[in-house]
Amino acid sequence: MVLFLEQIIAATKIAEDYYEEELKQIHPKFKKSAVNLIHYRAFRSFDIRNLQKGLSHLGLSRLGKAEAHLLTSLQMAKAILEGILEPGKTRIPRSHLSFAEGNNLLPLNTDALLGSKPMKRPVRIMVTQPAETASNTKLVTQMVRSGMDIARINCAHDGPEVWKRIIQNVQDINTVFDKEDKICMDLGGPKIRVGTIYTGSTIVKYAPQRDENGEVREASLIVLVADPIKKPDKDKNLLLFPKEWISLLEPGKSIRFTDSRGKSRKFQITALFEGGAVAYGNKTAYLKEGLEAWVKKGGQKHFAKIKEVHFSTNRFLSLKVGDIMTMEREGVQESNGLATGDFLKPRISCTSAAVFTYVRVGERVLFDDGKISGKIIGVSPESMDIRVTHAKTTGSILREDKGINFPDTDLKINGLTEVDKKNLPFIAEHADIVNLSFVNRREDVEELLQELESLPNGRNLGIILKIETKAGIENLTDILLAGMRTYPIGLMIARGDLAVECGWENMAMIQEEMLSLCMASHIPVVWATQVLENLAKKGIPSRAEISDAAMSQRAECVMLNKGPHIIEAIKLLDDILEKMSQYQYKKSPTLPAMEMHFGEKS
Repeated sequence: MVLFLEQIIAATKIAEDYYEEELKQIHPKFKKSAVNLIHYRAFRSFDIRNLQKGLSHLGLSRLGKAEAHLLTSLQMAKAILEGILEPGKTRIPRSHLSFAEGNNLLPLNTDALLGSKPMKRPVRIMVTQPAETASNTKLVTQMVRSGMDIARINCAHDGPEVWKRIIQNVQDINTVFDKEDKICMDLGGPKIRVGTIYTGSTIVKYAPQRDENGEVREASLIVLVADPIKKPDKDKNLLLFPKEWISLLEPGKSIRFTDSRGKSRKFQITALFEGGAVAYGNKTAYLKEGLEAWVKKGGQKHFAKIKEVHFSTNRFLSLKVGDIMTMEREGVQESNGLATGDFLKPRISCTSAAVFTYVRVGERVLFDDGKISGKIIGVSPESMDIRVTHAKTTGSILREDKGINFPDTDLKINGLTEVDKKNLPFIAEHADIVNLSFVNRREDVEELLQELESLPNGRNLGIILKIETKAGIENLTDILLAGMRTYPIGLMIARGDLAVECGWENMAMIQEEMLSLCMASHIPVVWATQVLENLAKKGIPSRAEISDAAMSQRAECVMLNKGPHIIEAIKLLDDILEKMSQYQYKKSPTLPAMEMHFGEKS
């Protein structure tokens, strides 16, 4: 075992020499951490399972928690083994990073990035802000009081006016409660999404807006017009009905549908205009061409089918296994002067023109976090044909703006987008932290650092690197070292895209490795995607969500996404993290006195 440990220690020295030039660029506060990361990466190139068994049989540390002070742990294990072989000759080694210093660096770096830790738990809670928090100070107050430590704003939505109001509200509430919640803003990055949906069994979703308690705040609007229509309103989804049926509509009457899911839905007519009517509903409805509606007049039901739908947004496709659709560059149909009805098979566009350069026949395409999967069966410079290989038996709905992943394709698409560069000055002026999305290579980090260098407050921004792709995992050591050129930084495990890209079956292993590398780097981790999502959206958590929330204690920060029940989600997460802090710190269990009193005996 001593010889094997000597071999590992020698490998750490070789790795450190290999990265000599890289280490010269590291921020002074990360110097020791960067060396430790390089040592740890070299250490993990060995299979140490037999060594661990041997150490365990002697009652020694199995090196399973050595990330924060790797070389010291190796040297200590070697010294103890030598002392066993030659009693009285044990010499405690000195290293560049002691146990105490290695253990203290992560909390210090976490405080620098995410703010001082809350009183009752070491893990921070980050909450994605809905647009509603720009005007609803009560909701912001509830978030802050319930346990939010960091307010996250996604720059893929809304705009500077809304962002500024959200930030001001958070800061005002901080003043009231004497808190220092950080402002964190996400750059959109080169996210590939579904663009316009042109054809197929297109469905429009009509959904009311609900408040944080799930109550209807604003009913959903439908506009019904007589066919033929002279000039469609481009800002509205219009339902076209026969002219004679439209003439039967009256304010106060109800229009009833059985929507595309077989759900009975009712819309109340509130106003008439020349050739049409406006109606509102309090329940979500999915409507498409060919669905039947009826109204009651003169004691009789009068039926009519939706003849056509003129779309503005919220277009949908219903896709089943075996369906074939065409995906093309955004704008191809418009530039060719093609109309919606010119195609029989479903056609959608892709927001990234570059993907058509890299995709190949036989590669997979995944939509909406893997809810729909397909295989490419044909490629041209401007389009690709995709056969659906995974969907619900009843049909899965695909809508505009949903994410697209190409897990088999080497997409050389990375770096800051023009929109990102446009948003950076605002972020540098108003935020504490910037999240860099879809970090694939060290060059992505270097580009951000270069952009921030030119901004007045850019060098003061904390940075969180979001790892969302296979490329990001494969290049993670280099990405971390590039990030360590500035201070402070963190890493987000974006589990949604990662699971889609790398395979659900690999997600637990990937998550474990990322936590270990960040522990070795003394870099705080944000645990993100679908934490207590069922609770936030539907008001009740699943049992698996509770276990996941408990496991998130191993990170320095946990991110919650928005939903009508977000306050309940924040409160529950706050409670879970507080209780779990008594039993777990990172990978190490802590053991308070056991309490198993859940009720009194009668």
